[in-house]
Amino acid sequence: MTTTNRDIPGVIAPPPLIYIGFLLAGWVVFRFANPAVIGAELAGWLSLGFGMETQTRRIVSLPLIIGGLLLDGAAAGYFRRLGTAVEPWKPSTVLATDGLYRFSRNPIYLGFAITYVGLAIAMDSVLVLLLLIPCLFVIDRFVIQREERYLSAKFGADYDAYRARVRRWL
Repeated sequence: MTTTNRDIPGVIAPPPLIYIGFLLAGWVVFRFANPAVIGAELAGWLSLGFGMETQTRRIVSLPLIIGGLLLDGAAAGYFRRLGTAVEPWKPSTVLATDGLYRFSRNPIYLGFAITYVGLAIAMDSVLVLLLLIPCLFVIDRFVIQREERYLSAKFGADYDAYRARVRRWL
């Protein structure tokens, strides 16, 4: 899908589904890994968690989950106040450059990643946490880069100047 024919970035899937997909894939392997199939040593490593007690995991994970969701909500709320779509499969009508967007070009995806880390800790799964790396690769290559090409084509020099002064993540 190209941005030349349609007024959308052409991302491969809704970003929340990408994060949830990786999270669920990690959880399934973590919970249902069969030592006879994958080898006892690898199965042992996969079931190795963070070594935290349940209460400690809650204390660490809850602020990350809540913080990530609050970041997402604040960034999405800013889009709504501007009158432009939050969903990347809908046209952008305004360039968001203030609020959280002064510090990060992608605070929503950053919020998703923070929430994901909190959930991985809550699940006590190193494997789920490690799957954040390929998840972020997919988000970068097949969502963010497509959005950036779209925004550059749509908003031209204004977006290019914004991109030059604000980092992608932090």
